[in-house]
Amino acid sequence: MQKNINFFFNPQSIALIGASPTPGKLSNVLLQSLKKRFKGNIYPVNPKYKSIDNLKCYAAANEIKEKIDIAVLIVPSNLVLQTLNDTANAGAKGAVVISAGFKETGNSGASQEEEIKKLVNKTGMRVIGPNCMGLYDSFSGVDTFFISEDRLQRPEKGGLSIISQSGSFAVSIMDTLAMEGIGIARVVNYGNRVDVGENDLLDFFAGDENTKIVALYIEAVEDGKRFIETAKKCSSKKPVIAIKVGKFDAGAKAAKSHTGAIAGRYEIYKAAFKKAGIIEVSGYNGLLDACRVFSMQEKANGKKVFILTDGGGVGVSLTDSCIEMGLDAAPLPEEAKTELSKKLPAFCSIANPLDLTGSVTDNEYKIALEQGLKHYDIAIVAALWGPPGLTDNLVSYIKDVSEKLKKPVIICSPGGRFTQDKKRLFESKGLPVFLTPEDAVKAAVLLTDKM
Repeated sequence: MQKNINFFFNPQSIALIGASPTPGKLSNVLLQSLKKRFKGNIYPVNPKYKSIDNLKCYAAANEIKEKIDIAVLIVPSNLVLQTLNDTANAGAKGAVVISAGFKETGNSGASQEEEIKKLVNKTGMRVIGPNCMGLYDSFSGVDTFFISEDRLQRPEKGGLSIISQSGSFAVSIMDTLAMEGIGIARVVNYGNRVDVGENDLLDFFAGDENTKIVALYIEAVEDGKRFIETAKKCSSKKPVIAIKVGKFDAGAKAAKSHTGAIAGRYEIYKAAFKKAGIIEVSGYNGLLDACRVFSMQEKANGKKVFILTDGGGVGVSLTDSCIEMGLDAAPLPEEAKTELSKKLPAFCSIANPLDLTGSVTDNEYKIALEQGLKHYDIAIVAALWGPPGLTDNLVSYIKDVSEKLKKPVIICSPGGRFTQDKKRLFESKGLPVFLTPEDAVKAAVLLTDKM
């Protein structure tokens, strides 16, 4: 069996088995996505047609004379095994089985999966799926997500790669990040994991130059020992974030009916994550926030946090949250106080948190951040947009200081419509924004995690 699964992400040719010319059918949506993005050769396969969308259509995979790197199967479940066998005989290196109706449906489907596993072991062809969305790759243009672009926005190129056992989870987070302008390298939904799973993907992403951050959605791990080894290898090179679902009995039962996964005891996973250097987060929002913050900022070198605000109450709330979550909101050093007292108006409260008050200007934010952050590892800047002295220049000023000092900055900016417009300005500069002090501090904790 081939251990290197690089061909899934950089194929020169794709056979689409079960292709259809009918607009709206899943296989036709998939074909249109491939035609739009994929630069290699596309071979539709369906014995009913001679051509589809100006592409020659083949009756079977073994009729394709050219080399096939991967095949994408979107056929009824009872045809999958024979189709995979034909595909392997045609010389394909790998297959993505979109089709559902396997172990998630019970014993009969599980038996079919066992037959697929035997075929994989016999032929060496690697298989993603069944019961999956497959993969989206912003670099190679491979896109087997069978949802049209008007319903699922495709992200631009970025450094985040997502491994998800759940298709709906992969789709939701991909669509949200695309809307927010956060780029993605690759998204893989492997469904029932008859062959390729989280371990193979972690191993690949560890050495993938396009992947800078890895996010994991896990229902169950198949080989715990290998998981720790591959995750540790990956996390030693780049941040690996994970959410474990099916922690409790009801969730575990739901996971089993979803992808046939046996979820296992959560305590074991928690210990495994820690041993492997994985940053565990809780819930969909937790993973989404982690994806945002790691896509925009580098990790901090320590836990000392500088808090800067133009509203005292938010500063106090941020400080409380920092202490509760284990960050070090150390007092401002005397040398910094002396320097800042010379440059800031007398009404400013020069401490940590540093309160610039409602009379603040853009330049005062810049001065305070530059002088204060020198003594800390990370800053949380609470930007309340009520003061008339603040303009859009504030965003660039904060970004400039962060880049100059090479230290991460998190923005906390509570408020309504006007504030939300400014939120987009911050994010366009790579500064992650959170609406509550608690969420801003959680993000800072992620960047200071030394697992």
